Amino acid sequence: MTEWKLKRFWTEARPEPAEGGFTVTLDGRPVKTPAKAALTVPTRAMAEAMAAEWDAQQDAVDPRTMPVTRAANAAIDKVAVQHGRVAEMLAEYGGTDLLCYRAEAPAELVARQEAAWDPLLAWARDALDAPLVTTRGVMHVPQPERSLQAFDAQVRALDPFALTALHDLVTLSGSLVIGLAAIHEHLPAGDLWQRSRIDEIWQEEQWGADEEAAEAARRKETAFHDAAIFFGLCAGTASRAGPGPKSA
Repeated sequence: MTEWKLKRFWTEARPEPAEGGFTVTLDGRPVKTPAKAALTVPTRAMAEAMAAEWDAQQDAVDPRTMPVTRAANAAIDKVAVQHGRVAEMLAEYGGTDLLCYRAEAPAELVARQEAAWDPLLAWARDALDAPLVTTRGVMHVPQPERSLQAFDAQVRALDPFALTALHDLVTLSGSLVIGLAAIHEHLPAGDLWQRSRIDEIWQEEQWGADEEAAEAARRKETAFHDAAIFFGLCAGTASRAGPGPKSA
């Protein structure tokens, strides 16, 4: 994602109606994306969230503290111009979904995976008409073509803003099913994130947590919650993200 450097020059950031949706103005001047496109978003709720991020900036703008603005920029500058390629890439996760590849041992890890992942696969089967085959180990197992087609249709139906949210939810969790469960609000984002980390949590319990890996996991968890919230803003509502990650 393109970053930008900017010193604060404005007094007030405001959400405003714009052609095709809503935008943010800084002392009356519309904000542009890093690629100099109009920063026009689909809902007032999203524009309000972006305005709050701009108002919270101090002397220098820090994009890391502006997840809604960054996601909107990505939707406009990147995802909208290659929607088909992004959708295809995400749909392909359905053919190798994390939830389908199970441990052969130990029994406790096998049981944890079953308890966390089987209900999600049942949801995909019943709600999305996309049953998936599970296997033990890492050898590839083919998935039903009708399921892959159902996933593809689900993903391609999303507009660039929703697809941007799904992109982060899927790539961070490693699971298309988990990403789709998040945008359908099947379970809170915090619950889904924990289900995506069954293997990592098991390894930490056995061998202890590596400080660097733990910090990377915290950053990913925050980004996962941000993506769930961004999807909710696409519809003008707060996402059912659940409790966010605890600060270190």
